[in-house]
Amino acid sequence: MTIHIGAEKGQIAETVLMPGDPYRARWAAETYLDKPELVNEVRGMLGYTGTWKGHRVTIQGSGMGMPSLSIYANELINDFDAKTLIRIGSCGGMQDKVGIRDVILAMTASTVSTPSRGIFRELGFAPCADYGLLAAAHKAAEAKGTTTHVGGIYSSDTFYDERPDLNEQMVRHGILGVEMEAAELYTLAARYGRRALAILTVSDHLITGEALPSDQRERSFGDMVEIALEAAFA
Repeated sequence: MTIHIGAEKGQIAETVLMPGDPYRARWAAETYLDKPELVNEVRGMLGYTGTWKGHRVTIQGSGMGMPSLSIYANELINDFDAKTLIRIGSCGGMQDKVGIRDVILAMTASTVSTPSRGIFRELGFAPCADYGLLAAAHKAAEAKGTTTHVGGIYSSDTFYDERPDLNEQMVRHGILGVEMEAAELYTLAARYGRRALAILTVSDHLITGEALPSDQRERSFGDMVEIALEAAFA
């Protein structure tokens, strides 16, 4: 048990899926896991542990933004010895070729600032995914016939962004989508020798202005969860 995770030792699996939204954690656990058990509800940040095809899996909400993700990832790694952490979340598309409901596998995550920035100071550390997870996720996505893109994303530390010039440069340099957590997850995984990947469903688009209606989001996010589970145990 930690300050933010109320689970006991042994209640957290070595493989953890991390949606930002705690209610999405509940939906994913109840939809995809056998016998999901609520193991955390501290501050309403729900976490469940169950099995998928005989493999133990925890699905733990991480909250919104890198500071919140950093709290949960640190405790999952250092207090519960999580080995594989996969972010499953939404993102905004930033390229014409990326469509609503498409899945992005984040190979790298660029950022202006993360909670780890103080460690690196002047160094521009390049956070990246675990290649084994990335390759397995790509294979699983292809097998499902899911429209998938592999490449760099941008992890922003602001939701209501007021830097259109920066977004223009992200688009210019081929960034596929924007979200708010992956760069810190990848940095922590590198620091502690763990496997990490961000699998993202495009829910809105910065260029076209399209957005996925809220009543369609859960159904569209199913592919992402299935890809994450297949990749974790490939």
